[in-house]
Amino acid sequence: MPRIPTVAPADASPLVRVAYRYAAHKFDEVPEPFTVLAHHRKLFVATARHEMAVQKASTVLPANVREIAVYRVAWTIGCSWCVDFGKMLQRLDGLDVERLERIGDYEDSPAYSEDERSAIAYADAMTATPSAVTDEQVADLERRFGRDGLVELTYHIGLENMRARMYSALGITEQGFSTDSCRVPWADDDSGVKK
Repeated sequence: MPRIPTVAPADASPLVRVAYRYAAHKFDEVPEPFTVLAHHRKLFVATARHEMAVQKASTVLPANVREIAVYRVAWTIGCSWCVDFGKMLQRLDGLDVERLERIGDYEDSPAYSEDERSAIAYADAMTATPSAVTDEQVADLERRFGRDGLVELTYHIGLENMRARMYSALGITEQGFSTDSCRVPWADDDSGVKK
């Protein structure tokens, strides 16, 4: 359970209830971070718009490269919600989720391509405190993905750092998106969201 209560649909504003219905339709359940962020309506709206815009704008990198770098950040920070949700996104993108069990040994695992290894190493360097990114890494990634691809990768790694740290701080844990048994973020079935 998160460190602060979630906002159930019965207690949410009409705009938040609409967003909950959209999320439930898209993901089969409302992501718990939405239900915690709903305590601050303006940030809830800003986040929803931002996430949709980022998803729409992210067209340069191959999905496997972007998603594995984001997953590595979540795994490194230890955000169980982000790991859970990230595994679901990779599954929905048709990516091999079995290889995620070997993310700790990515450098030597044949499950990862050279492009993916470079992206994971960059995610590690960006996530380190202080940042450990090198000029060589940036030059290598620019050669691999172009400047726009490098910017997209950097943006997603930075965004996942923010998400994972925020969700961990608020005590938001795995919800079951990577399995077929997703936990709803509120206990009262009567307040539920209709899909």
